Formats: sequence, structure tokens, C-alpha cells
Amino acid sequence: MTDEELVKLAKTGDENAENTLLERYKDLVVKISRSYFIIGGELEDIVQEGMIGLYKAIKNFSENKSTFKTFAVTCIKHQIQSAIKKANTKKNAPLSNSVSLQSFSDNSDDEQFLPLNLIIQTSPDEKVVERENYQTLVMKIKECLSKKEFEVLKYYLQGYSYKEIAEILKISEKSIDNSLTRIKSKLKTLNSLSD
Repeated sequence: MTDEELVKLAKTGDENAENTLLERYKDLVVKISRSYFIIGGELEDIVQEGMIGLYKAIKNFSENKSTFKTFAVTCIKHQIQSAIKKANTKKNAPLSNSVSLQSFSDNSDDEQFLPLNLIIQTSPDEKVVERENYQTLVMKIKECLSKKEFEVLKYYLQGYSYKEIAEILKISEKSIDNSLTRIKSKLKTLNSLSD
């Protein structure tokens, strides 16, 4: 069945159709979620917000607007960005350091690590400040990670699978998993030191 047919059924209360759509789009939600990074946060938190966005897309889709996939992507991104904005308070410090990891126009080596497009850009001055903060963040991350860990993180944040990263870096998938565990620990330590 097409996405649009499944949405119609889901709107009539068909849980199987709803679950089929949620399962069909779960990988897309994970891929989109990986383009957001929260120092000290968990990918699972972002994925959960993305799944909420997908659920809202199922409930609010109207065929006259666009294809379901296009609408779903918009809803997923909006939900994640809204959650980050809402959490942008001192009591939620890890979310306060959130940035979207989508492409920055510059081609400097450091900025290719975390392609960046800040979520909140209200003025050119704020954009410059955020860019400087971003460059400082990348520098701190580079200082606390080994060269291999930095490469693993770069490819992971670009949406590559463990298998693809292992092939590119010519190391085992287990090595990738171990590196990401160490990276997570080091970034949590880095975040706690900056508080």
C-alpha cells in the first residue's frame, strides 16, 4: 500500500496502518535525527522527538498539500527543532548547546567535521557569534578526541552506518562501536567541564 493509503486507514483508527507507517519511516527519522547534535545528550532523545513529529504527520496529513514523505520530513524536522528551542534554558544545559549539523558554506577543514546550520538565526550579529561559538566547539571536540575518534564521529554524524564507516576507515565495526562509546563519554566530560 502507498503511504497515502496507509495514512487514510490510520486516520480511521487502523493501528496496523499507523504502525506500518511508523516502522516504514523509522530509518528516515534516525537519519534526520543524526543531523542534530546535543553535547551530553542522547541520539535516542532526538529520535524520540522525530518519531513524535512523524506521528503528528500521520494525524495531520492532507493530500492537497504534498506527498506524505515530504510532509513527514517537514514535521519531523520541525518537532526536533521545536524541542531544542523549548529546551534552550539553563535547566536543560545539554539542549542549550544544540546545533543542527547541516551544511555550512565555508570549506575550512574544521567546519567539514560538523557541517553546521544553526537553528536560531535572528540577526547577522547573532549568526557571527554562533559561528564563533561553533568553531570553538569544534576545536574543543578535536582536542579531546583522538584522530580516529574524530573521523568516526564525523562520518557517524553525516549519517553513515557502522558498516560504511568501517569500510571507509578500514577498521572493524566493533571498533566503530567502541569508538562511539568512548566519544560519548568524552563529550559528556567535556560538557560537564564547561558548566
